[in-house]
Amino acid sequence: MAKKDKATEAPTETVEQPPVPQGQGLNLSDIRACVSIIDIVTKRGAFEGVELSDVGAVRNRLDNFLKAADEAQAAKVAAEEETSD
Repeated sequence: MAKKDKATEAPTETVEQPPVPQGQGLNLSDIRACVSIIDIVTKRGAFEGVELSDVGAVRNRLDNFLKAADEAQAAKVAAEEETSD
C-alpha cells in the first residue's frame, strides 16, 4: 500500500505577508510572522517530538514579547491622549 504524502493531504494556509521593512533590522511584523510560521509548521508536523519543547519555548518568548510590545504601545497611546486633553 502506498504511503500518502502529508503535504498533499493538509489544507494550505496562507500567512499574511508583513510590509517590507525599510531598514535591515527586525520589526514587530517580522516577529509576528515568525510566530505564525512556527504555528503552521508545527501543525504540519515539521518538528520531531523531542524538538517541540525547544520550539515551543522560543514561540512563547516571541509571543510574550509581542504582547509586551502591544501593551507598551497601548500605554503610550493612552498617555498621549491624556496629555492632549
